[in-house]
Amino acid sequence: MNYRFTDLRHKEVISTCDGSRIGFVDDVIIDSANAEVVAVVIFGRTGFLGLFVKCEDYIIPWEKIELIGEDTIIISCSTPNPTKRPKKRRFNGKN
Repeated sequence: MNYRFTDLRHKEVISTCDGSRIGFVDDVIIDSANAEVVAVVIFGRTGFLGLFVKCEDYIIPWEKIELIGEDTIIISCSTPNPTKRPKKRRFNGKN
């Protein structure tokens, strides 16, 4: 079955091991050499007004996805370890 990225963004990711809700898909990682989706990304949520607390992102490998349903994506692993998002480079080349 084919999906568009916009279809995946509205789906909630749930773990089958503990039934925990991880979040909604925010981004995908694509291998440009093979034109394959490598992983889905759930951005870390921010705290009060986005000022104080920033959680790290969840990167879920495509192999861990068991089922893509109408409203949810079921993964076969426990809650993945959050990973830090790489810093974006500024226009002037400095971080």
